[in-house]
Amino acid sequence: MAQQKTILKALAGETQDVPPIWMMRQAGRYLPEYRATRAQAGDFLSLCYNPELAAEVTLQPIRRYGFDASILFADILLIPQALGADLWFVTGEGPRLSTITSMEGVDALRPVDEIDATLSPIYETVKILASELPKETTLIGFAGAPWTVATYMIAGRGTPDQGPAHLLKNENPAAFDALMAKITAATIEYLAAQIEAGAEVVKLFDSWAGSLKGTDFQRYALQPAKEIITALKARYPHTPVIAFPREAGAGYIGFSNATGADCLAIDNSISAEWAAENLQIDGCVQGNLASKHMVTGGEKLVSETKRICAALKNGPHIFNLGHGITPDADPDNVQRMIDAVREG
Repeated sequence: MAQQKTILKALAGETQDVPPIWMMRQAGRYLPEYRATRAQAGDFLSLCYNPELAAEVTLQPIRRYGFDASILFADILLIPQALGADLWFVTGEGPRLSTITSMEGVDALRPVDEIDATLSPIYETVKILASELPKETTLIGFAGAPWTVATYMIAGRGTPDQGPAHLLKNENPAAFDALMAKITAATIEYLAAQIEAGAEVVKLFDSWAGSLKGTDFQRYALQPAKEIITALKARYPHTPVIAFPREAGAGYIGFSNATGADCLAIDNSISAEWAAENLQIDGCVQGNLASKHMVTGGEKLVSETKRICAALKNGPHIFNLGHGITPDADPDNVQRMIDAVREG
């Protein structure tokens, strides 16, 4: 039954002797079975839009490791594509998009009520997973947060400092705000459709939240998250939401309460001890082992894993990495981490 799932218990505020565990990007290039399936699909986007194969790579780490949750295999840039942006991936370099730098560009995007025409295969993947996952495994859906998605739509690619987005925000705030509003509305509908298809939890990834400072953080990270979560809770009051404003620093404090998130995912630029004192008082915390330990392994991996569990043992905690696992990670180190968490 759903209430017996350890992830859902943590999200409901329950402190458990052993924290449930999953891992960002747990379906990915570090696994040989993923690489084989991606080769079968042809390319990354073809894999995202093939429900059977996307479900397969989502299930692979569950079969191998028995994680407590499975996260839908997709990409945060599918929403820009659904809104009409051109999207392609350059091998070894990452995503490329057509750019939006004016109000005309925003106005040329498709209406939000048309995104399902592109995204329906993603919902089909969720349906497959809802029926094929082990009964004890929680299914997590996700989307990119508006600020992070906007940074890619404006620059046409990932950038070190999100400079193009900051420039548009400062020099053409009307166009920037219109783009943010469009992404926010699309994200609400996208996550709602995932919930309708069977997602039990949804997560909002704001990977570049840390580049927003002061009132910009409040306006472009916190407020859009609050708008999205409020809209989802109005429709699905019992579906938990995890928020991840990466590298928010002091901005993490109060974020859950301010947005209505059921859980705050944290990166490894803050300590678990600090999170226990300043964040876990508001509810569930998820994190925050540094991804590098999945590459280097050894005793440091075990000791850091146990330190984080000990620091957060007095409140609701979901064990995870501070960011996604990297392609050069050793699959054996993942099992060592899981064993360290579950052995206590």
